[in-house]
Amino acid sequence: MTEADVDKTEVLFRTLNADDPEATEIESLCMECGENGMTRLLLTKIPFYKEVVIMSFACDFCGFRNNELQSGGKIEEQGVEITLICDSPKDLNRQVVKSDYTSIKIAELEFEIPAQSQKGEVTTVEGILDRSVQGLEQDQPLRRIQDPEGAKQIEEFVEKFKSLRGQKFTMIFEDISGNCFVENPNAPATDPGTTHKYFTRTTEQDAILGIYMEETTPAMSDKDPSDVLLELQSEVLQFGTNCPECNVPCITNMKLTNIPHFKEVVIMATNCDACGHRTNEVKSGGGIEPTGIRIEISIKELMDLKRDVLKSDTCDMQVPELDLEVGPHALGGRFSTVEGLLVAMKEQLLAHWGDSATESTSVKYQDFLDKMDQALEAKLPITLILDDPAGNSYIQSLQDSVEENVKVTRYERSHEQNEDLGLNHIKTEDYHEEN
Repeated sequence: MTEADVDKTEVLFRTLNADDPEATEIESLCMECGENGMTRLLLTKIPFYKEVVIMSFACDFCGFRNNELQSGGKIEEQGVEITLICDSPKDLNRQVVKSDYTSIKIAELEFEIPAQSQKGEVTTVEGILDRSVQGLEQDQPLRRIQDPEGAKQIEEFVEKFKSLRGQKFTMIFEDISGNCFVENPNAPATDPGTTHKYFTRTTEQDAILGIYMEETTPAMSDKDPSDVLLELQSEVLQFGTNCPECNVPCITNMKLTNIPHFKEVVIMATNCDACGHRTNEVKSGGGIEPTGIRIEISIKELMDLKRDVLKSDTCDMQVPELDLEVGPHALGGRFSTVEGLLVAMKEQLLAHWGDSATESTSVKYQDFLDKMDQALEAKLPITLILDDPAGNSYIQSLQDSVEENVKVTRYERSHEQNEDLGLNHIKTEDYHEEN
């Protein structure tokens, strides 16, 4: 079958449910005994995460079993470091999705599982601890004969590992591909047990992922920058991409436009014919501002919901009354209204609220959605906070004078925020002397 024969309108990654067809089965070679076994492939989506390919191999001749997971989505623009503080038995049950490029550290034991030493998998925090113990104990019988002292030290270390279940400890996940996930048991509320830090990859890390920067072609470098800008402003550009919902190939439209009283922005819109998903994304047409910006909007009337809002892809959103915090990568950059942002948050939560939710989780979800509906009707006063370290977010003013229910604060970025934006290692003075 050629690529042209494939129906590109068929959704590739479906939400997992009991009515799904069976997984795809492929006969494949067993690496243990050399006979043919069976590999089962399932393309699905993990709630609050992304598309994944789950692979399960089984050999009926020797009994060998192997499970593996690979990301079905794109490599993220930044790497991610997730710090999890486990201080209760419930934290051991948190689901974890780790890719091939995830390294895991346990700070209290100075223990590390290097990246690319294990295949990607869906597991739990307890599963990571159990697998680590099994790996340490694997060669102990032989080691007790050949190296008794070393075997004794490993036994003592394993005991420390097993004692972690009743203690508070810190587990750090670092993934240069950005495809790592730790479950939030308090969803849709914020997770006090985890902190997320995004970082810009180095050239060496890009090379590990197979990402290489393309050199600028002479044809582009010969063009005058003002001519390129006029060309972008005068037409809608189109390029091929994949649907962020089902991963089917589709077309994205891009247009450079100017927002009054703000700056030039790039608006990108995608419409998928396969699943009907529509999205718009906004990126700043200028650089990073000298200071960060924090915008607080008190929403008390229906008119407040109609304000135009530009949320950049570096902007964090919070609604204290709903105990809601949305990171910059959750919704990306958007040009919408206050109501549009709230509806987008609600739709994203509804998309991940499935039959697998526990009763307590369902109660939390329903209570949250009821409050969200009240806020969308201006019956529940709330405060929407936009915190953008890059300073590229904007809220429409409904009057010329200063408004009491809108508070705009500009602030100096911290060292950590500059690090997240990749500014700490940029040389802006005398850089030409090194060439």
